[in-house]
Amino acid sequence: MLEATDLTLHYGGSQILHGIDIAARPGSVTCVMGNNGVGKTSLMNLLAGRHPRSGGTIRLDGTDLGRITAQQMARLGVGYVPQGRAIFPMLTVRENLETGFACLPRRDRRIPDTIFDSFPVLAEMAHRRGGDLSGGQQQQLAIARALIAKPRVLLLDEPTEGIQPNIIAGIGRVIAALRDRGDMAIVLVEQFFDFAWDLGDEFLVLERGRAVMQGSRASLARGDLHARLAGHAAA
Repeated sequence: MLEATDLTLHYGGSQILHGIDIAARPGSVTCVMGNNGVGKTSLMNLLAGRHPRSGGTIRLDGTDLGRITAQQMARLGVGYVPQGRAIFPMLTVRENLETGFACLPRRDRRIPDTIFDSFPVLAEMAHRRGGDLSGGQQQQLAIARALIAKPRVLLLDEPTEGIQPNIIAGIGRVIAALRDRGDMAIVLVEQFFDFAWDLGDEFLVLERGRAVMQGSRASLARGDLHARLAGHAAA
């Protein structure tokens, strides 16, 4: 389990996150929601080790990780699919996938069939350059690349952004299947409400870097959650 308590973050003189608590458990999807600029991606960057936090604690399976780098987090089993995908446009699909080998022992450096079972289009386009793929295909490639490293925790930042509906549905099925395996914890940043509600087990709503609503699916009413997000957008 990945657990963070009282996370704070400053950029220069500005405080971006204020005392955030979040937990990601195996077999569960934790959804982080809120409008643009509320601190969702900043939170993901802290969890992935991509930016040093100002304060707070991050634990993996109960062990305090202290100050840790993104590379160290990846080696501990935390996979990250950033907003914007960050694929290598001049590398082929297969070469992009192979960049995920860096965290694996040499004996495990192969692309498992399950990757292409989950994302058949990547098998069809294995020799095409990443930059030639559509946005939806690039998103599938970014998720597949993270899965190559066999993460125990998967961080997904806005996987539906700018994606056509049929591919959104496919990505949703893959996330649900990963959750249902029971051995992976998933943190999902998402603004598409129906997508998040259908997949989510735990929810965290941020406004101006603060948690304003938080709880399990069972403890939150769909209408209340939607109204909170819609009301803040209207404001």
